[in-house]
Amino acid sequence: METISTIGRRKTSIARVYVKTGTGNIVINKRELINYFPSEIHQIIVKQGLKITDHTGKFDIKVNVEGGGTKGQAEAIRLGIARALVNIDAENKPMLRKEGLLTRDSRKVERKKPGRKKARKKFQFSKR
Repeated sequence: METISTIGRRKTSIARVYVKTGTGNIVINKRELINYFPSEIHQIIVKQGLKITDHTGKFDIKVNVEGGGTKGQAEAIRLGIARALVNIDAENKPMLRKEGLLTRDSRKVERKKPGRKKARKKFQFSKR
């Protein structure tokens, strides 16, 4: 099997995912998954697509990710892996679609408006 490359995005994170058959190594920015995401929650998010389709330990995954925070990066990687699994086998699509892993979460941080404290929060109103 040749290498399959896909892109996953979330908030301001962009993950380029390269998948090929192997022993289950996941390397993110030239570091192991456990070293890059010490939090177990983020590790579970990254592996979610593999677990649903029963492909854990069957593919070597190399990821280049940039931008955003750890949560956004983990979810961008999850989307990239899910798209790669669909390219590998189209039968994976209904399972991944049902769990919502193929839908790009387009929510981003709203910009701060002038004359306000934050995007929507206003300064305290004083009657007198």
